[in-house]
Amino acid sequence: MKLKSILTTGLIISMLGLAACTQEPQQPATSKPNNTPSAQSQAREQTPPSIQEVAQNTTCNLVENGFGPPGQVNVRVEEVVTGLEVPWGIAFLPNGDMLVTERPGRVRLVHNGKLRPQPVATINVSGSGEGGLLGIAVHPDVANNRFFYIYYTASGNGSPVNRVERWRLAQDELSASRDRIILDNIPVAAYHNGGRIRFGPDGMLYIGTGDARNPDSSQDVKSLAGKILRLTPEGQVPPDNPFPGSPVYITGIRNTQGFDWLDAGTLWVTDHGPSGELGRSGHDKASVAKAGDNLGWPTSEGCESRQGLVTPSLVWRQALPPGGATIYTGNAIPEWKGSLIIATLRSEHLQRVVFDPQSPQQVQRHEVYLRGKQGRLREAIMGLDGELYVTTSNCDGRGTCPSNRDKILRITR
Repeated sequence: MKLKSILTTGLIISMLGLAACTQEPQQPATSKPNNTPSAQSQAREQTPPSIQEVAQNTTCNLVENGFGPPGQVNVRVEEVVTGLEVPWGIAFLPNGDMLVTERPGRVRLVHNGKLRPQPVATINVSGSGEGGLLGIAVHPDVANNRFFYIYYTASGNGSPVNRVERWRLAQDELSASRDRIILDNIPVAAYHNGGRIRFGPDGMLYIGTGDARNPDSSQDVKSLAGKILRLTPEGQVPPDNPFPGSPVYITGIRNTQGFDWLDAGTLWVTDHGPSGELGRSGHDKASVAKAGDNLGWPTSEGCESRQGLVTPSLVWRQALPPGGATIYTGNAIPEWKGSLIIATLRSEHLQRVVFDPQSPQQVQRHEVYLRGKQGRLREAIMGLDGELYVTTSNCDGRGTCPSNRDKILRITR
């Protein structure tokens, strides 16, 4: 693996050698906006960048070959649960039980380490491909109000939409009832649906969406696609959101399935790079973002730095792509404490990223664990017990589905 640090010096030379940071010829942004997405994309391909627009950045590390060096910390994998079908998200109840979403539309309960045979709820999901029942999160006061939230692909007035709903879990945890729609009409497509939802340290609900195969929507503040959204637990727009009256919190995202907080106002966000759009491929990335930030899709690619756009901290030329992501906060693997842990799909590994605590945009090192040993990995989340939990996604049609189906794994010492 060759890790290339992008240098700021020699700007003119770097401009001439920009292809070294990209897999395909550069497709810069249009200087003449057009209301038609295809026309916008065409203009982006034809308009050359100026030296003032594009520069190289010292904080971005480009992984040109492979995914990173092998991990140096000894870890152990424990099977917690088997027999699942595309377990997409996990949420922990105060007693340590897990609510788990299966993409075909089932909310399952893991009680005392065992999978209950009957679903807690069955959701009528619509669509195919990457749609279905995706993320799940529990209300910060779930111990009292029993609320949990789900992100799923629904039928909306005859055509599918992505939707966030709130449900109430029964006291015996055997069933749940729909409470209300929190957010509706999130754009949907066969691919790029996002779907990760999490409550932040501020008690607000954060929702990761994909561009629904319309790249230009990621830059449109009026669209819910290609964003991280922020709402109150009741589904209202917080008054301190960066775009008044809008749930939009972070823009310029292609298809995020993982984010976590460095602090109350700063997030690590992972995003899928292109898979053929605009003549580009690869370049999955991890970025540091705050309220109102623009992560650049589809205007920038790789380690480009443009005014008004966040330059990523880590970019992989070869596609991972990243699934769930979490900051490791446990004590079982002390060497990992404070690291960003990313589950990956096609590349079938856990990625550990260590960043500079004094400058969180700067990656100090990163390394690869479980390469090819557990197959495709989807969710990565810290449990209330301080352990790291990961789900496999080998039965999603893109992996090899074993006889005992998909699993929840515990990564420990």
